[in-house]
Amino acid sequence: MEYPNANLKGSMFMSCKREKHYSGELMLDQHAFVYIYAGTMEFVYADQRHTFLPGEAVIIPRHQLGRLSKIPANDQPFTSVSILFPEELLREFYTEHPAKQIMEKWTGHLKMKHHLLMESLFNSLLPYFEMHEELPADLRDLKIRETLTVLNSIAPEARHILNSFHEPGKLDLTSFMEQNFIYNLPLEKFAYLTGRSLSAFKKDFKAIFKTTPGRWLTTKRLERAHYQIAVQKKKPSDIYLDTGFENLSHFSHAFKKNFGYPPTEIRSNTAAGKAL
Repeated sequence: MEYPNANLKGSMFMSCKREKHYSGELMLDQHAFVYIYAGTMEFVYADQRHTFLPGEAVIIPRHQLGRLSKIPANDQPFTSVSILFPEELLREFYTEHPAKQIMEKWTGHLKMKHHLLMESLFNSLLPYFEMHEELPADLRDLKIRETLTVLNSIAPEARHILNSFHEPGKLDLTSFMEQNFIYNLPLEKFAYLTGRSLSAFKKDFKAIFKTTPGRWLTTKRLERAHYQIAVQKKKPSDIYLDTGFENLSHFSHAFKKNFGYPPTEIRSNTAAGKAL
């Protein structure tokens, strides 16, 4: 079924993609609950790759840094429905439904087990995306509360994500940057995720790495790209996004400036070396 008006309906979003869609960096301001109807969704973070198939659902915490790909299958568009949870509704719901809090911050996503209540919930949302008008706020709030009620019943552990409103605390800068340099984020976001103001981030960074964040990020990304092309035999067009560059032209220019030759010459240089 096609949904020509697939868009944001209150805090609900339908994604319908006929071609493979690569979202680049993903860092949500709100917790999200995603259900896949058709195609495959891949979520990559911290050197982990997770694949979600039709009929599967996942809760993605806010501020979870990663990359998302939506892949059609069998000549059908990728289709999913997402529910975003406004903080005020979450606070109201969990005030009314208290439970013992876990102090540790949840890390990573939560993949849901299949349940008829969950399937019925998402199917009940589909007709809304055929509407031209916006979803009434009262109905939006009602459906979100219904969603939370279902989750409270079938997956009580979900509250440890959804009932968490922590801001990022001050993290070890070295380990965080070594793990996340591939993400093409503005410095303000890196600073926020490490629990620092922008000025404090730059100051700490210079003290640790003895260079500016911009120069360090470019060097690390190019070194990773060189390894992937020369050793892993990947094509420049396949890896420039994964190494933190916005487009292939910018990547090729930066690569040549740093190494003295374009990325397309690596294979020929390697082959010539083997022949000798």
